[in-house]
Amino acid sequence: MSVTDPIADYLVRLRNAIGAKHETVEIPASKLKVEITKILKEEGFIQNYKIQDDDKQGVLKIYLRYSEGQPVITGLKQISKPGRRVYSNRDSVPKVIGGLGISIISTSRGVMTGQDSTKTGVGGEVLCEIW
Repeated sequence: MSVTDPIADYLVRLRNAIGAKHETVEIPASKLKVEITKILKEEGFIQNYKIQDDDKQGVLKIYLRYSEGQPVITGLKQISKPGRRVYSNRDSVPKVIGGLGISIISTSRGVMTGQDSTKTGVGGEVLCEIW
């Protein structure tokens, strides 16, 4: 099965695992998904992640984080879609719920949070928002 929109697939798998209160979720790995997962760990949305080799592209195993039985991630929203790419320059990076969430942006300097892209002074494609 080929997935036409890997970011949508990634977010749906995360959302479903959180909804089912799973401890972990396995997602087919890619460089972009690993970068997004790295940001989620740095920002404290997930406990940890591992990349497992499966003789193909690899599997990204994400350990979800819960606080008092409630998931730390309460919402995921895809912004850019294959049919409609959304870009922002460094001055118009979207704020997510008044700064409580993060936006993830793919820039010429790699994947980073909206806050980091503003600090670095680069804009890019707004992939998703997480809160």
